[in-house]
Amino acid sequence: MAPVLLSATLSAQGVFSNKTQVVLEKVIQDYPNRFYNIKGELISQALQTSRYKSTLQVPGAASSTVTLTSAGNEGSGWVCTVLETHSFEEAKDRFSTIYGQLSNSIITTAGRKTFILSGQYETPAEDKKTTCIVFSLLPGVGEMKKLKVELALREEDSGWKILLCVEDKDPSEEPQGALTSN
Repeated sequence: MAPVLLSATLSAQGVFSNKTQVVLEKVIQDYPNRFYNIKGELISQALQTSRYKSTLQVPGAASSTVTLTSAGNEGSGWVCTVLETHSFEEAKDRFSTIYGQLSNSIITTAGRKTFILSGQYETPAEDKKTTCIVFSLLPGVGEMKKLKVELALREEDSGWKILLCVEDKDPSEEPQGALTSN
């Protein structure tokens, strides 16, 4: 009986660890709709920008929002604050865990096309203010070429914050990689 219990426990842990990827897949599926289906109540509105609560967020996350901009350069983005902590080690460990859950995962879009989420890992260092991993959907075709998935660890207000973002890609950006800044 113990082996059955052990395998059930491992299976449950595997399902739990994959929830980040499942949420991200649903967000990416709604990207072509400018996140219309995951947009919750309005939080704030400025001249050409509206922020909404998101109906989707990573389990245990502090918050998630959808931002829509109008005017000549329409844009949209989903941002999930996965963790806020004063402990760099806790942030570093969670950053690594989330990267492991997302890297090389298979994303199926609403059109039943499948993509692989690909990004180069960089180990965060406490003396760096930001570590950022930009993922690409491979193969980058159609509307998905415009999509950027970013996992960032930032020092903010004497603490550390992990953000997971899905947004429009700046055409001048490199397609994927890692970035660290002081």
